[in-house]
Amino acid sequence: RQLTVSSALNMKLAIIGGGAAGLFAGGMCAKNGVQTDIYDKNTLFGKKLRITGKGRCNVTNNCTKDEFFSNIITNPKFLYSAYSAFDCNDTMQFFEQLGVPLKTERGNRVFPVSDSAHDIANALVDNCRKSGARLITKRVTDIKSCDGIFTVSYDTGSAEYDKVLIATGGASYRGTGSTGDGYAFARSLGHTVTEIKPSLVPLVCRERVCAEMMGLSLKNIELKVVDTRNGKTVYRQFGEMLFTHFGVSGPVVLSASSAIRQMEKGRYKLYIDLKPALDESELDKRLISDFGKNLNKNFSNSLGALLPQKMIEPVIRLSGIDPHKKVNEITKQQRRELLSLLKAFPLTVDGFSDINDAIITSGGVSVKEINQKTMCSKLIAGLYFAGEVIDCDGFTGGFNLQIAFSTAYAAASSIIQDI
Repeated sequence: RQLTVSSALNMKLAIIGGGAAGLFAGGMCAKNGVQTDIYDKNTLFGKKLRITGKGRCNVTNNCTKDEFFSNIITNPKFLYSAYSAFDCNDTMQFFEQLGVPLKTERGNRVFPVSDSAHDIANALVDNCRKSGARLITKRVTDIKSCDGIFTVSYDTGSAEYDKVLIATGGASYRGTGSTGDGYAFARSLGHTVTEIKPSLVPLVCRERVCAEMMGLSLKNIELKVVDTRNGKTVYRQFGEMLFTHFGVSGPVVLSASSAIRQMEKGRYKLYIDLKPALDESELDKRLISDFGKNLNKNFSNSLGALLPQKMIEPVIRLSGIDPHKKVNEITKQQRRELLSLLKAFPLTVDGFSDINDAIITSGGVSVKEINQKTMCSKLIAGLYFAGEVIDCDGFTGGFNLQIAFSTAYAAASSIIQDI
């Protein structure tokens, strides 16, 4: 899908942000004859990209189109044209051609075979350099548009460009340079920026049992999120989770956070099914079997085969059963209440963790003001947006990086076609 031009041209493009979207678009534009400068405040380009997926980089998801859009939370319709032009398969082919072999893991998540995010970032950087793009380590402070010319100001001067692509990312992981600069640039150029909030973020929970179980990782559980205002289940999924000193984290929790659209203290309840492979009848048989093996033991010593050690004391306390009670004295009703607890361990959500703990930012430049086919501003000709700075986001699993690549491809294609 490489676009080509027949001769060198004089169009000058400034890309603000040297992350996934900026580097992808920069390499593509430079390869096709556009004089391309990529600005980043960090000395290391792709800094956030290098730590994604716990340093492994979940670069995309090997899924169907329907599966992709079922995992986009905000403004999926806006992405239809961009994704249709450059989808998950195109992303995988692109990196394979750059010399980065990929593999598909559980949940169709795609990683480099090396398990190193640096390989993805370095491939993008090398592609830009080989294509002729200039990588400039300067912090852009202002962007102005006048009579079809953009003036990009940075910490030591300024330069003029025919086109500008804002690909600065969001406001999460601020240590990587994602400090919300793109939102400020967009506003200064007349664009609307929707409410900015963390997404794919750990959850703060009210109950002290989380701190008691800090560090405990649970696998193969089912997490359900209920909006207590209307009783509706807003999220339900199998996966892994982790207890922290302030609440819960882990893959299934991060995805659940994206389904919480109107955070209010105490409004949402989490219910953890600790044994999702067993229905209530089967779990009751399991409890009867385990109790039968421990009839003369205290209740507190009868759950070792059923629960991780860190969870035994909190579960006993919440069950209301005396820990010193002999197992053979536990009533059927008490067993039923224990069973309900194991199938729906409750936690109360009091808020999101800090935005700096979020993988991505929800909110951004309003899609109503961006052409969905070209990523060009509807307000200012020659101004483009790509990646997380746009008000689009998805669940964890490589979907947000795919948004970056698809929107970057759309913007770069439009810039190249303009010349």
